[in-house]
Amino acid sequence: MGRIDKGEKCSVSNCSNEAERSISADKVKAAGLKIGSDTRAYLCKEHYKEYKKKSKKDKLLDKWRHGM
Repeated sequence: MGRIDKGEKCSVSNCSNEAERSISADKVKAAGLKIGSDTRAYLCKEHYKEYKKKSKKDKLLDKWRHGM
């Protein structure tokens, strides 16, 4: 049983929703979301959607850089 199953809250400041995903904190900070200084970032459904939108271009560039 992981931390999300135990009821971890969203790591984004001023959000108290239940977390649904766990992502590296460095990637979340690079996408522009404000989180604490943990090694993992726990995101609720709304903030995960926002993270995906903001990191879409970076993922595409990495895909091209590494030859698909």
